Amino acid sequence: MHKSITSPQNPFIKQLIQLKDKSRERKKTNRFLLEGKRELSLAIKGGYDIETLLYFPDLFSESEAEAMERYTIEIIEISKDVFQKLAHRGTTEGIIAVGKTKSHTLEALKLTSKNPLILVAEAPEKPGNVGALLRTADAANVDAVIIANPKSDIYNPNIIRSSVGCVFTTEIAVASSEDVINYLQKYNFNIFSAILQESKPYHTQDYTFPTAIVVGTEATGLTQEWRDAATQNISIPMQGVIDSMNVSVAAGILIFEAKRQRDFK
Repeated sequence: MHKSITSPQNPFIKQLIQLKDKSRERKKTNRFLLEGKRELSLAIKGGYDIETLLYFPDLFSESEAEAMERYTIEIIEISKDVFQKLAHRGTTEGIIAVGKTKSHTLEALKLTSKNPLILVAEAPEKPGNVGALLRTADAANVDAVIIANPKSDIYNPNIIRSSVGCVFTTEIAVASSEDVINYLQKYNFNIFSAILQESKPYHTQDYTFPTAIVVGTEATGLTQEWRDAATQNISIPMQGVIDSMNVSVAAGILIFEAKRQRDFK
């Protein structure tokens, strides 16, 4: 028989609500919440330590919950009231899990390829954009994503949701722009900064060597540091009326050109 919690006022549930809502709490406890079957399976596949699974039996059966016991996860049945307090989105499949965060330092980054392709995003403003960048990176199977000067932590529920779990399966590092530039230069990456000024069309460049493609914010673009550090500034020839596009769309265009040059390997 599993433990069951029916009151949103339960101290453990109150603690989980803090985890959902506050980056500070996630950092202090090294814990985060995730929800949904696919997200949970990707987190397990990504080697995350899942401590607790909370399930709402109307949406997630007891037999499904019991199947998770082989991962030595604590299983707790919760009421509708508790579930609604914890769920970030209304259409989730009745499960919430508590996971331990991983280290995302540059030193912890595992690059197994001898010829890596990395996406760097400087200070992406919206969690939804970070999630979309992670999905784009996953689609291209890049070697890592580095967030420079982050605006939100990567276990923000909006990032987990919009990345559809890619946050768990992608090599991710988080650091200052200065430290990221030092790291890339130390390992002899060619740095291609997506900047209009002094740029060349993206499709004229060679991405077959160790490559970092760097994108900035939609509002202000990349900082001067990235202009100075670039092997080459690159731009996408715009053919419409406006002169900007969504950052994850731009990243996708640039990354897939690099993949094309590498025969999609």
